[in-house]
Order: sequence, then C-alpha cells, then structure tokens
Amino acid sequence: MVSFHQEACLLVSGSMTPRVSIGIVFAVHGAVAGSLATRLPWLEDRFDLGPALLGLVLLCPAAGALLGMPVAARVAHRLGERTATRVLLAAWCAALAPPALAPAAGWLFPAMLLFGATAGMCDVVMNAHGVAVERHARRPIISGLHGLWCVGGLLAGGLGSLAAHAGIDARPHLSAVAAVLLAVGAVAGRGLLPDRPAPAGSAPRRFALPGRAVLALGAVGFCATFAEGASGNWAAVYLTEVAGAGPGLAAAAFTIFASCMAVTRLLGDALVRRLGPVALVRWSGVLAVGGGALVVTARAPVPAIAGFALLGVGVAVAVPLVFAAAGNAGPNAGEGVAGVATINYLSVLAAPAVTGWVAGALSYPAAFAMITCMAAGMPLAAGALRPREEAAHAPAHRGAADAPVGSDR
Repeated sequence: MVSFHQEACLLVSGSMTPRVSIGIVFAVHGAVAGSLATRLPWLEDRFDLGPALLGLVLLCPAAGALLGMPVAARVAHRLGERTATRVLLAAWCAALAPPALAPAAGWLFPAMLLFGATAGMCDVVMNAHGVAVERHARRPIISGLHGLWCVGGLLAGGLGSLAAHAGIDARPHLSAVAAVLLAVGAVAGRGLLPDRPAPAGSAPRRFALPGRAVLALGAVGFCATFAEGASGNWAAVYLTEVAGAGPGLAAAAFTIFASCMAVTRLLGDALVRRLGPVALVRWSGVLAVGGGALVVTARAPVPAIAGFALLGVGVAVAVPLVFAAAGNAGPNAGEGVAGVATINYLSVLAAPAVTGWVAGALSYPAAFAMITCMAAGMPLAAGALRPREEAAHAPAHRGAADAPVGSDR
C-alpha cells in the first residue's frame, strides 16, 4: 500500500497517483472558498453594502449550490466522472474572480449565484470520484480528503488575510489566485481515475432528489453540519458576549475550532479502519455533545474555547463518512452524493440564522443548548452509516477493487 509520503514523492517526480490527484482537487476547492471568504469586507466596502444587502448577496451562493447539486450526477454521467471533475473544478476556480470584477452591486447577485452553482456541482462530482478512488485504494480516504479541503481553505484564508492587511485590491488578488488554482487543478486532474463506460440503465435521474436511504444518511450529515455551521459562525460572538473574551481570544475560538476539525479529518481514515464508521460517528457525537455542554456552561474564555475545540473534533468526520456511505448506497455514486450534499447545504443555510433567532429570543447559551441537542442526533442516527447489503455486490463497472470500505461496527 502506498503512503501519502510515497505519493508525494511520486508527485514531485511527475507520476501522480489518483489518491494524490483527488487530494489536490479537494485542497484547491477549499482554497477557492477560503480566498473569497477573506475578501467579503472588501466587497462590502467597494459596493457600499449594508448588512441587509450583504446578507442577500451571501444567500446567492447557497441558492446556486442548491440549484446545481441535483443535476451534477447527470453532468458526470454525460461527461464522465473524471472529465466532469476537471471541468467543474476549472469552472469553480474561474468563478472566484467575477464577484470582485463586478462593475456594480447588482452584478454581485448573478456572480455569486454562478459561484455557488459551480461550487455545489464540483462538490458533488469530486466527492463521487473520491468514493471511486477509495474503492480503488481498498481503504478509507474520504475523511483525509475533507481534511485537505480544510487545509486548503485555511492556507488560502491566511493568504487572503495577509493581502487584506496589506491593502491589496481584491480584483488582482482574486484574479491571480483563480489563475494559479485553475492551473494546479488542471495538473491534478490528469491523475484522476479514468472514466469507465457505464452499463445500460445506470443513468441518474435528470433532477435527483434524495431517496429513503439517502435521507437517513442526510439526517446524520444535517445534524453534524448544523453544529459545524452554527459553531463556526457564532464562536467568536459567543466568546465576546458570554465568556467576556477580548477580540484576539474571540477570533482564536474559530481558528481553534477549524484547526481541530482539519486535524481530526486528516486522522479520520485511520480511526475508520480501527472503529468502523458507525462506532466512530457515535463516539464523535458523544464528544460533540460534551463540547456543546461545556460551551453552554462556560462563563470564561478558556473553558468556552475548550468546548469549541471538542465540538470541532466531534463533528469533523461525520460529513465525510456520510458522503462515502451515500456514494455506496446505490448503483450511481453521484446521485447519492448529490442527495446528501443538498441536505447538508440546507443545513448550512439554516444553522447560522436559526442560531441567531434563538439567541435573540432567549440567550446565547440557549442557542448553543439547541446546537448541542442537534449534535446529539449524530449518535442516535449513526446506524444509517452501516454498509448496505447491496453495496457488497457493487456493479461490475466499479471494478474488482471497488469493494466498500469500513465495517459494520
């Protein structure tokens, strides 16, 4: 079995394995997201957007993703999974520049819709291809891929923060980053698994809505994504308003939360091999609930930050494992991934707003008590990750090395 270190050597020598290639694809995808996030204040200043108008602009990427995700499997079927991943990653990289280059505020809406649509479609096809590479490798890799997504986002976010601090205009910054990431993605795409002819009758539906099995998996992802999205958006505010932290400590809460998620995802594949997906998500849910309880009861910065760190560890592996299970839940990996991705994006949309409403109506601790209850759904619904009987007899076009990974524990 080839290690990540050996694969890195192969990459330097010019021979790229599918595992390295799909890892770079995930990192590039995360870097695009992290780059734009750091320049939102620049967009707000340039177009003189108030909070209400900026909120509407920020709804557009999620709306675009929700529109694009259900048709992504069909695109992958027509173009081939490898080609679709390369094309949609290129489109996602290219979509980074238009928001900054928009001539007026009104142009931000279609630019952000396009940004979200390409993001969502690429998210679906690259996760479906990640499932295929995982089968080919005969070992869990999905959690590590999502960890690389986090690393890409953190690195690009750090670069964007430096650019913003230096007063660099976002137009050349984002245009240059888009060009570099597009080139990196194009090189990485060459090493993806080749497309295989799909058997007759395996085409996904034109507009794929989640089936019963995918809905059960989506419930696990919804709980984890809700806790993740709410914590990520409200951690700094909670530290300031409840724990009495200064600006530096408040900002550190999000950084620690995101870093704990990234590290846990990078270690997650080894944990899957040891515990199996069901047991791992159950124990992760217990950690998330413990972290949430610590946040709710904390009235000082240190225990609150410790709670957010536990929350980050607890929610980290659930979404990658949900994607992997959805990709193995039926004859078409892209359709299952599209279903759970759509549910997750609905959670991403709902979590920050619902948390704010509860905090406004009751209190911040009450809002995080709700988030803790949501995290408790992870261990309760974890049985949906149990490998299905039919997944053990995958269709022939998946290949001899395509047995599902993980165990029923």
